Amino acid sequence: MFDLTNKIALVTGAGSGIGAAIAVTLASAGARVYVTDRNEGPARETAGRIHGSATALTLDVTDEQQCIERARQVLAESGRLDILVNCAGIGHVGTILQTGGADLDRVYACNVRGVFNVSKVFVPSMLERRAGSIINIASVGGVVGIRDRVAYCTSKFAVVGLTKSMALDHALAGVRINCLCPGRVETPFVAKRLAEYPDPEQARREMTASQAVGRMGRPDEIAAAALYLASDESSFITGSALMIDGGWSAGK
Repeated sequence: MFDLTNKIALVTGAGSGIGAAIAVTLASAGARVYVTDRNEGPARETAGRIHGSATALTLDVTDEQQCIERARQVLAESGRLDILVNCAGIGHVGTILQTGGADLDRVYACNVRGVFNVSKVFVPSMLERRAGSIINIASVGGVVGIRDRVAYCTSKFAVVGLTKSMALDHALAGVRINCLCPGRVETPFVAKRLAEYPDPEQARREMTASQAVGRMGRPDEIAAAALYLASDESSFITGSALMIDGGWSAGK
């Protein structure tokens, strides 16, 4: 099960955290993986962890022209893309009173336009082949509101909506689009958010308490779900927002 032998995958934001774990997991299942990140160094580090076929590429998902160029490169080299994982994302801590318009624009540009930009350049080739799986990394904050996360939740609710809309548009053409909605996960991304609080340790305790299981998740737990959605075993799933949140969204 979950055999990705001969599949071609591309993961954005794969320099660390969830993106890195997904890239490594897809490769371990047999996929050839394009490991992309805004910074070359982290992308190369992740590619170096892969015991198989991996190519590190720089990719700023907010740069529409660069997305076009990278798609041309991947399709010229590999002939197709079977699996696209849109993981690149940023966050922001603050209520609406603490969030400037520039803050909202910055988060939206990466978290929403980034998914839009990368998907747009690869969907045509998937439609032509009538096959493909796109996995967008949303958040529990794309399904339920989170205090002090106005910009972030706005962007992740948009990712969930974008996922469902795309899924309906292309279901009959054999292209599946789903998203994962993680809770708090032990990653450099979360560490940066904690550092923004006046009392990081208290913030950590509160973040951990959000999950019914009493702990944060691990990147490999999110990667396991991505592997399932990337595989043929999930062929009847599209337009789904899969919660991987330790019970957070189930309620208190």
